Amino acid sequence: MSTPPVREQFLVISALGPNPMELTNVLCRACHENRCLVTSTHLSRHGECSALTLQVAGSWDALARLEGSLPILAKRHAFTANVVRSVPLEDRPQALPYVAYVSAAYRPDILNELCQFFLDHKVELENLTCETYEAPQTGSTMLNATITVTLPAGTQISWLRDQFLDFADALNLDALIEPWRPQNP
Repeated sequence: MSTPPVREQFLVISALGPNPMELTNVLCRACHENRCLVTSTHLSRHGECSALTLQVAGSWDALARLEGSLPILAKRHAFTANVVRSVPLEDRPQALPYVAYVSAAYRPDILNELCQFFLDHKVELENLTCETYEAPQTGSTMLNATITVTLPAGTQISWLRDQFLDFADALNLDALIEPWRPQNP
């Protein structure tokens, strides 16, 4: 009698703390010590606060040990953590990854307008990076956003590109949408 294969399980950990190196070191060490694998991670700094997101894979008991150890580590190293059980993303062989780049004078509604556009067109959001800065010549607050999306199979690419550029023109955004390309090291 054969046993069915063990299905790998995942945790997504999001942590906030003041020291990015310590935060990353503590959480990666905890994963290793509990026999869990870090499969993806993202760290960003927001003022004096750092945000770290990790996807961790392992057996159910290894993930349970890691999950149980997090409140003690968070208290000891002065960070907060949230944990969510997750499953792998379904394969989407016909989906197409695209990147939209947007620059504009900052307005508080720009991000939700962009998200609404993609939501209305049933485009999935994969990654969003947004930064504001002061323009050196004018002192105006500017916004730069990079949005990675996945177009569903059957999407008429030229039509969606035209729709996006018309949308951007109507909001006075400098925008571009193009196929995603892997970054060369």
